[in-house]
Amino acid sequence: MSRPAGRRRAPVRTAAAAVVVALAATAVLAPAAQAAPDPGSIVKVNQVAYVPGLPKQATIVSGSGSPIAWTLRNSAGATVASGQTTVRGADSLSGDNVHIADFSAYDTVGTGYVLAAGGAQSYPFDISASAVRKLRYDSLAFFYHQRSGTPIEAQYVGATYARPAAHLNVAPNRGDNNVPCRVSCGYTMDVRGGWYDAGDHGKYGVNTGIAAWQLINQYERTLHVAGADRAALADGTLAIPERANGVPDILDEARWGVEFLMKMQIPTGRADAGMARHKVSDENWTALPTRPEQDAQPRVLAAPSTAATLNLAATAAQAARVWKTIDPAFADRALTAATRAYTAAKANPTRYADANDTNGSGTYADNNVTDEFYWAAAELYATTGASNYRSDVTGSPHFRGTGFGTHGFEWWWTAGLGDVTLAMVPNGLNASDVSATRNAISSYADQLLTQANRQGYPVATHSQPLFVWGSNGIVANAGNVLALAYDFTGQQKYRVGVFQTLDYLFGRNPYNQSYVSGYGERAVRNVHHRFWANQVDGSLPTAPPGSLAGGPNQELQDPYAQAQLAGCRPQKCYIDHIDAYSVNEVTINWNSALAWLANWAAEKAGDAPPPPQDTTAPSTPGAPTASNVTATGVTLSWAASSDAESGVTGYEVRRISGGTSTVVASPSTASATLTGLSPATAYTFAVVAKNGAGLVSAQSPSVQVTTANGSTPPPGDAGCKVVYTANSWNNGFTANVTVTNTGSAAWSGWTVGFAFANGQTVAQAWSGIASQSGSQVTVRNESYNGTVAAGASVSFGFNGTHTGTNTNPSAFTVNGAACS
Repeated sequence: MSRPAGRRRAPVRTAAAAVVVALAATAVLAPAAQAAPDPGSIVKVNQVAYVPGLPKQATIVSGSGSPIAWTLRNSAGATVASGQTTVRGADSLSGDNVHIADFSAYDTVGTGYVLAAGGAQSYPFDISASAVRKLRYDSLAFFYHQRSGTPIEAQYVGATYARPAAHLNVAPNRGDNNVPCRVSCGYTMDVRGGWYDAGDHGKYGVNTGIAAWQLINQYERTLHVAGADRAALADGTLAIPERANGVPDILDEARWGVEFLMKMQIPTGRADAGMARHKVSDENWTALPTRPEQDAQPRVLAAPSTAATLNLAATAAQAARVWKTIDPAFADRALTAATRAYTAAKANPTRYADANDTNGSGTYADNNVTDEFYWAAAELYATTGASNYRSDVTGSPHFRGTGFGTHGFEWWWTAGLGDVTLAMVPNGLNASDVSATRNAISSYADQLLTQANRQGYPVATHSQPLFVWGSNGIVANAGNVLALAYDFTGQQKYRVGVFQTLDYLFGRNPYNQSYVSGYGERAVRNVHHRFWANQVDGSLPTAPPGSLAGGPNQELQDPYAQAQLAGCRPQKCYIDHIDAYSVNEVTINWNSALAWLANWAAEKAGDAPPPPQDTTAPSTPGAPTASNVTATGVTLSWAASSDAESGVTGYEVRRISGGTSTVVASPSTASATLTGLSPATAYTFAVVAKNGAGLVSAQSPSVQVTTANGSTPPPGDAGCKVVYTANSWNNGFTANVTVTNTGSAAWSGWTVGFAFANGQTVAQAWSGIASQSGSQVTVRNESYNGTVAAGASVSFGFNGTHTGTNTNPSAFTVNGAACS
């Protein structure tokens, strides 16, 4: 985050002073002003998934003063719902004239729905809770990717994102083992570990604090909120090295942040003992791109700040409470650090970060720390019950939720974090004080809902002006306030507001832009990041799934955004470009907000409602036709079925033999690739369709297929190569797959097929979209990695489970052709 000009407590990062270096390094100059980014279709939807049982609305750009017709079509093209829009008119935040289409009455789980209106159609989307449940973990995986001082291993993230450990004094790194002060202090500090904050290699106390707090609070909430899903955050739920240590994985990840904050505390015997250094960063800005292990800049420590010290006090006190029975030694160490930090901060209440310290890092300057004092006192009181902390809490101007009068919570406004703890965690406050705090949270949530409901692209955001640096992080935190209000009151309007927040982040916005990488047809790709820099270096990856881009920022503090977006309306001040750092960076504190939101939404998505009362089966599918016949597989395609009532939800491919039929595949679309067949063998296949009511069509005419002779290389055998490796533990494993195009022509898309031999099950995939039917697994490309040039390779991976021997698959197909 670069410096938002004119904001009192603005984050100062990847700063304007570094723009010349970054642009020169990438040979990109600020472009001449040109047309704004393509807004895409006039029909704006949540292009990922609407959750069953909740409102489903879309925004349609239209100047008509009268309602227009809309139709909802399923993946087979059949119309399953229709209606008329509601005219909303001019929308000031986007500059669009808009209508609202409400198709909430249609609730059939399925994929590939399209909403059409005004002669245009939306991007396809699902009706399902699956996507938000996957985001629960992808958003948390962001933190493992951002770890410093440890290798990021392929077995957890796949080969594409793997990298060596960095900043450990291994050349060319200068390292974090013994970092000196930027202004000489006579000693060095070992500050290895922690998370890189954002797109550069700095590590900062004030946003490590809120990020670690939000991860810990996700877990602590499950201890005190009835119905919260603790099992979803248990040991073994994340792909991280600590996944089998008996500790909830989310706490293992959060500990990286807490341990780093404690390392930044000035030791006893030194000047300012107990205070925390504000940041550790490069002495000067690095070029874009720069892999972490190739960063050759010296590392320096900033002066201590009261804000960073109070972040340490608050987060370490919270950790001491949560780890008390999990790791008592760590809990004791954390509480000691917290009490030392709070004492030091009270002795140094106005040690503010230098707003001009922008060489190689942002300032994160904050000259009002009354909110941090309240937060730290609240955490220490909830942990210890000590009277001195209680007095500091009750004597604060922010007591009883007063901080929610104007804002929720961000790295620079943390009073609300203390309120959440006091409202959620049992403590010694009077019941009336706890009730007042909860009421303040709910009242603020009501303000957010009122604000959102006035918009053409409804979204709650607690900031003035509404769209500034990191607006998507602000949006996610506003959604978290709505979620807390639901926890405290049970009122459905707040639950609806949370999912409306996800609608906006997933594409119901003026640009049809999903701001979460890997989610949606038009997902963000080119975030400002020195390693996820594929846009300027094709050997580097794009952002991993689940990364939240900064979002629209009407203040436009970088040259690229200024040139491209001059005069933009607030919600349109965004472009997906690596040089547009004021709108397209990522940070740990935005992703912690997204992770908290996704975890809550996954928990509250609920089960799909019962299917509609439909008594008419789908139409009969067309006769299958065979293609890509090999010795062990075949691709079947057929004319799609239709169903006007509850929609076609999928198909069954049946193998016919001796008067009996066996289901061999259950695709959601009108094609299937079968593998694991025997060479030189005749097979007969037919297809039936299923609808949302569970009804099955008549069986299609059959097709007979004879597989190729296994002694002859099947078509395409020389055109691809697959390397499959797996790492097993207990009943789980992580697989990494590299596919090479050994042919002479590029692939415009790829689908890999294989069969497991021992009942393994795919649980979570990355860099590819996986489906499984019985033992048969199919993985197809994501929207960003479909093109594979001749001689080039593409990789994907997945986590899975097994109950016996985890035998690797023995045969693979790519696009229906067998591979070596």
